[in-house]
Amino acid sequence: MTSSYLIFATLAMAAVTFITRALPALIPRKLLDTPWLHRLNESLPLSVMVLLILTSLSYQDLSTTVTLYDTELHLLMAQVGALILVLFIYHISRQLLVSMVVGIAAINGLFWLFNSFLG
Repeated sequence: MTSSYLIFATLAMAAVTFITRALPALIPRKLLDTPWLHRLNESLPLSVMVLLILTSLSYQDLSTTVTLYDTELHLLMAQVGALILVLFIYHISRQLLVSMVVGIAAINGLFWLFNSFLG
């Protein structure tokens, strides 16, 4: 990567960040009070969390000869279990921070549990 590429990429990221921050102030208030925008605002945090978690699942290294004692399988099972728990906690509490903390604790606890008892 050249310096000009890095400078251009930094300026592009700054411009996109500025536009997304300034856009709500530039849009008329009448348009911001539409029902579909309120529904989008309510469902977006959960959608972003699900997408981030799904893209981080470690199913890439699983082959057709996966055994019950495989560490990769334990990690995938822990991640799926933590994802289900995070979705459940977020659905109940609607607190993003609480569900993130529960997810971090769950993935570590489940991975330890699977490695201890299955491995």
